[in-house]
Amino acid sequence: MEHRNIIRLLVAVAGLVMAGQPGAVELTVSAASSLTQAFKDMARRYEEMHPDAKVFVNFGASGVLLQQIAKGAPVDVFACADQETMDEAVKTGLVHSDERRDFATNTLVLVVPRGQSVSLGHLSELTQAAVRRIAIGNPDSVPVGRYARRALEKAGLWEAVATKAITTQNVRQSLDYVSRGEVDAGFVYATDAGEAADRVRIAFEVPLDVAIRYPIAPLADAAHAEEARRFTGFVLSADGQAILASHGFPKP
Repeated sequence: MEHRNIIRLLVAVAGLVMAGQPGAVELTVSAASSLTQAFKDMARRYEEMHPDAKVFVNFGASGVLLQQIAKGAPVDVFACADQETMDEAVKTGLVHSDERRDFATNTLVLVVPRGQSVSLGHLSELTQAAVRRIAIGNPDSVPVGRYARRALEKAGLWEAVATKAITTQNVRQSLDYVSRGEVDAGFVYATDAGEAADRVRIAFEVPLDVAIRYPIAPLADAAHAEEARRFTGFVLSADGQAILASHGFPKP
């Protein structure tokens, strides 16, 4: 009897030790700044569905995130706001071309602070003297800045507007500048404007000759390759798409 009790005790202790060991796979996702709220919800929902996983999300300008990955940052999944950045990731071998997928779209808009008296309805009106400061993401690393420059170049206005540009590190910084009234206008995505509707107003949708499509892919050397593919699949699933839609992102 005593022998059996000792065995039961040892089994129980072993079970407690094993239960106390960290068993969750820690997945690291680098995502564009405009995905901040959506991917925070995405990570929470994914962890609820998969208790064996823990998702850490790093947000930033797509180009900056790619630079971090290229320098060895331990990332499993990359989600960016433009095709150009993902093209570069494929070109440098950081992502396999057959694993990239588009998962969301967006719209470029010009926003102004709530209560601003200056009326803006077209890109050409950004040249008026009343508009002194315009928040534009750094075109070299921020997709929303590249989209803005593209639209302004198409309209023959880039050089005139660039002299008024307050260059930002990501789209959220542009939004913050407008929200606080530190600039007269700013280029952001419609989804960002929607999240700050109490502080900014959409002046108009900016015409573009290219669609804004967000691609996602597991990294070629992801430490948790299978988990990375499972998370990517979740983003593309009905549940993932519902979360994106709740934050204003249309399907691709």
